[in-house]
Amino acid sequence: MITKSNLTLKLKKIKVIATDVDGVLTDGGVYYTHEGESSKKFYIRDGMGINILLRNQIPTIIITKEKNLIIKKWSKKMNVTKLYQGILKKESILHEICSIFKISSKELAYIGDDVNDIDLLKSVGFSATPHDGILEAKKICDYTCNSNGGRGAFREIADLIIKSQNLIPR
Repeated sequence: MITKSNLTLKLKKIKVIATDVDGVLTDGGVYYTHEGESSKKFYIRDGMGINILLRNQIPTIIITKEKNLIIKKWSKKMNVTKLYQGILKKESILHEICSIFKISSKELAYIGDDVNDIDLLKSVGFSATPHDGILEAKKICDYTCNSNGGRGAFREIADLIIKSQNLIPR
């Protein structure tokens, strides 16, 4: 387990934050109609966290294995800087992210909750999982949120970054 002072040191270095969608920005549930259409529920405070970070020059990236118009529309509305959809091996785009944003992997935070997030969680400067993330994620992450996925886990990390970097939560 990471100490509070080490946690703060890691958070101070973060210049970009990336996140999964299902199980982090949503509760992992999917709603289906009898026609087969699906919808997702996002937590509005997580969206505000994205915008607070952006106003403090910390971009947010979404990395998801899904290809979904709902995620695309929500990302645009919430001012997500970059959306990667259809990514099966999330760690495979780490080099591209670092190149685009001119950062090292130690300056990237990632929030993930399941097995397809593990390799990326191990490769970044700060890793976090929601309170209801899988045990394997909890074992390797720097931080386990007090909040569940879809209930403020992203905002919790955004607030930690803002506080550790003495930024303005506006």
